[in-house]
Amino acid sequence: MVIRNTNMNDLNTIMDLYAYAREQMILNGNPTQWGKTNPTKEVIVRDIKNNNSYVIEENNIIYGVFTFIIGADETYNQIDGSWLNDEQYGTIHRIASSGKKRGILDLCLNYCSSIINNIRIDTHEDNKIMQHLLEKNNFVKCGIIHVEDGTPRIAYQRII
Repeated sequence: MVIRNTNMNDLNTIMDLYAYAREQMILNGNPTQWGKTNPTKEVIVRDIKNNNSYVIEENNIIYGVFTFIIGADETYNQIDGSWLNDEQYGTIHRIASSGKKRGILDLCLNYCSSIINNIRIDTHEDNKIMQHLLEKNNFVKCGIIHVEDGTPRIAYQRII
């Protein structure tokens, strides 16, 4: 498997992948984290243009996508709880899998950890699968943050 920056030629495939991920969230009891339209095409295009979007692929087939941003994340400025530290960190957002390969989160985490050893991520309280995977990967639950629309998310951090 290879991780590379996403480009505009990947957009339709990524849109399909996010649609599949939204369906899976609904089927697994998490209907509101991304709703029926998130992430929007505009957000994805912005991530691509800012070189923050990555795909996980093998033999030119995309199996996963995520956004990785190094530096302060506005959403994480206010937390009901406390972060493990105030050092520079990377944030993973909008990770999704096609469901056709296992270990997409592990590949993402290995990649991001090779760039910076301080990682933050958040998820919805109904996303039990992601909570389990994060805790399995030694992320510590730090508290609650609120995303742009004001809804709460469980905030995690891992320092290697």
